Amino acid sequence: ATCGHGCKYGECTGPNKCKCFPGFTGKTCNQDLNECGLKPRPCEHRCMNTHGSYKCYCLNGYMLMPDGTCASSRTCAMANCQYGCEEVKGEVQCLCPSGGLQLGPNGRTCIDIDECSTGRAVCSYNRRCVNTFGSFYCKCQLGYELKYVRGRYDCVDVNECVTNTHRCNLHAECLNTRGSFECKCKQGYQGSGFDCA
Repeated sequence: ATCGHGCKYGECTGPNKCKCFPGFTGKTCNQDLNECGLKPRPCEHRCMNTHGSYKCYCLNGYMLMPDGTCASSRTCAMANCQYGCEEVKGEVQCLCPSGGLQLGPNGRTCIDIDECSTGRAVCSYNRRCVNTFGSFYCKCQLGYELKYVRGRYDCVDVNECVTNTHRCNLHAECLNTRGSFECKCKQGYQGSGFDCA
């Protein structure tokens, strides 16, 4: 089977038919499935959607059990955690629902880790890092767009001269460059290319 549009997070099962890996959806399996919006909800109390998956956490005073349910806990109620807690060897520890969050100085609330500025996030050369609460994602650099080329998704240069998104003067020529464009005044005119006289 061949899928001309490709299957980003899935496999090709028939002519242009994708079977998505768990946690993904869409015709080309390129969209994250928001499990938190499913019926029945996968979590008893609170749900946090993540890329390709989700995490459950409990209200204050409850403890997350291995099966994803929330059990009432007097010790957790006393700990006053933002996102529920767990008991380790009789000690109460507050939990953060994502690896991109860390416990704040008070040991109860979760604060975001900016993976983009700490260098924990690795994006390929033509992609830039975008921080989100509890995570991050890689987006095409400005002047590039995501396209399915030669069997995979890649960031491809946008030809602003063809898409007509340049701001060159009426009396200037548009020249495409990697990730950008240049404007050059036509013969008989002079200026920056954005202004030609």
